[in-house]
Amino acid sequence: MAFGSFDSKGPGTAMSEINMVPLIDVMLVLLVIFIITAPLLSHSIRINVPQVTAQPVEQKPVVIDLAIDPIGQLFWNDQPVAIEALEARFAAEAGADPQPEIRIRADVDTRYSELAEIMGAARRAGMKRLGFVTQPGAATANKSGDPAAAGQAAGAAPAAASSSQSAAASPQSAASSSPTPAVAQ
Repeated sequence: MAFGSFDSKGPGTAMSEINMVPLIDVMLVLLVIFIITAPLLSHSIRINVPQVTAQPVEQKPVVIDLAIDPIGQLFWNDQPVAIEALEARFAAEAGADPQPEIRIRADVDTRYSELAEIMGAARRAGMKRLGFVTQPGAATANKSGDPAAAGQAAGAAPAAASSSQSAAASPQSAASSSPTPAVAQ
C-alpha cells in the first residue's frame, strides 16, 4: 500500500488527510452485525390466546343540558326546574355510572352569583364533570379596543336581550346554532 501524493511538497511531509477506507470497513462490519442480530431481538414467545365472540361495549356519553335564561329560570334537559330541586337532581345523577356531564348554557345577561350557586350545588352533590356551552366568535367584537365597536355592541345588547328572551321560552332554539361545549375536569 503506497501513500503518496501528487503535490510538490516532497516525500518527507506528513499527510494531512484522513484515510476513509478503514472507517468504511468498520461501518460495514457493524452493519452486518446489526443485520444479523436484529431478528434475534424481536423473538417473541408464542401463546395460544383464547378466541371469544362478544359484541363491543358501546357507551354513549350521558349529557345533561342545564339552560339558564336572562331572568334566572332553569331548564333541565329543556324541562323547567326550580333551583331548590336542583341539588337533589344533582345528587341523584352523581350516583350514576358513568357519571353524566353537566353542560351549563347560560344567557349573556345571567348574573354570576346564579352561576356560582349552581356550580356549588353541583360540587356539593358530587358531580365531577361540569362544562359551559359558549357561542364562538360572539365576544370578539369588543376585544378590538375600538370605542365605536363597543358602542355598537352596547347598542346591539337590547336586541340580543329580546332575542334571548324569546329563546328562554324555548331553550332548544338557543342551542340550534351549534354551541361549543367547554368542559372542565
